[in-house]
Amino acid sequence: MKQFYENPLCARYADREMKAIFSPDEKFSTFRKLWVALAESERELGLDIKQSQIDEMKANVYNIDYDIADAYVKALRHEVIAHSRALGDQCPNAKPIIHLGATSCFVGDNTDVILMKKALIHIRKLLVNLIAEMAEFAKKHKKVYCLAYTHFQAAQPTTIGKRATLWIYDLMSDLDRLDYTVSDLKLLGCKGTTGTSASFLELFEGDTEKVKRLEKLIAEKMGFSACQPVSGQTYSRKTDYFVLSVLSGIAQSLAKFSSDIRLMCHEKEFDEPFESGQVGSSAMAYKKNPMRSERIASLARYVIVDAMNPAITSASQWLERTLDDSANKRISVPEAFLATDAILTLAINIIRGGTVYPKMAEANLKREMPFMATENILMYCVKRGGDRQELHERIRTHSMEVTKNIKLYGKENDLLDRILADKAFDLTKEQLDSITSAENFSGCAVEQVDDYVETFVRPMLIKNAELIGVQAKVEV
Repeated sequence: MKQFYENPLCARYADREMKAIFSPDEKFSTFRKLWVALAESERELGLDIKQSQIDEMKANVYNIDYDIADAYVKALRHEVIAHSRALGDQCPNAKPIIHLGATSCFVGDNTDVILMKKALIHIRKLLVNLIAEMAEFAKKHKKVYCLAYTHFQAAQPTTIGKRATLWIYDLMSDLDRLDYTVSDLKLLGCKGTTGTSASFLELFEGDTEKVKRLEKLIAEKMGFSACQPVSGQTYSRKTDYFVLSVLSGIAQSLAKFSSDIRLMCHEKEFDEPFESGQVGSSAMAYKKNPMRSERIASLARYVIVDAMNPAITSASQWLERTLDDSANKRISVPEAFLATDAILTLAINIIRGGTVYPKMAEANLKREMPFMATENILMYCVKRGGDRQELHERIRTHSMEVTKNIKLYGKENDLLDRILADKAFDLTKEQLDSITSAENFSGCAVEQVDDYVETFVRPMLIKNAELIGVQAKVEV
């Protein structure tokens, strides 16, 4: 059978819950819920709408006949009118009052806000779970000493657990931004064709208080605290930009995480989960490529770039309404959520199922430790009566020779052996091992893990305990 293009975000990456949020079922049942809320609110404010008409609409909220709706769309080239007529066919008694006083954006824009809020809440659950996994990872590996880098050049030691707190910190800031954005989301409301509520003022015979009350009732019925106080026909398209900026922030954080994981894999200090039958390379059978982290980097790049879509859309709106936002929004907003969902799922999978190799971390650290330890060795020996100038020169001479041997001939770093054999330093192996212990060079790394996780992360996790426990299964 011939197959056609299918969006990989749906076919390969995103989970069922996120795909359901942006499905036709969720979208058009939300249209119908909004029409019910409108009719209920108008009835409560005195319009001649019967409870039986509302009940008829409620009974058909999820009973969507797509064949009828699609036929109307093809004939009318107008999605909202097509679906209002499809509902009217199913609800003959309610047909005269469906969409009463409203314009298309009443269902279109309000539905967009409702779905974005649901999607943000789902993203939040994944984000909390990822932070929980990373917090456990940080605590477990807080004393696994490793080489830290600046400019990807060897610097001072840290621990793998401390490195994980850097990932967590970024994600905690993303969570704060997400929570603010969810709390600040407002419905468009029911402001009519140009945002003046003229049609509703006509329905309520000039009673402005009832027009104001109508929006409050609809917002309450749809689970929102308020509607945007002013608008044209649409809600401000900056709303979409603010929402996708949250997703871009998460993508930025996890792109950085994925880069760190890939570098650690290169250093053989970490392996991603690797299934028993998984193939790393079609040519090189021995390889275990960090494909999950690479996929995060790839999808994160898409989300970060995609966040430009609502920015440009917002900047290019005309007066009270233009339709050059519609096709773009249908693609850019759902796909940003689907990709972010996939990114978070991959990150949870990596941090939950990955393997840390402490011995490799130790070996990599020992390779560079001799150079980093020279100042401490110098100070120790001077305190015991050594001549600083003479010892400094001996360290310099030994270091230059060792560096030449490493770079020219690929030899091992034997600087500590040279210092141990140099009688000017008068050191025993036990003394030298103590001086060069990673614990003496890693500052407060271990304590910082405990302080950060227990002071900042743990309270958030306790508050969100009911969210913990997602499966985070990677299908491909």
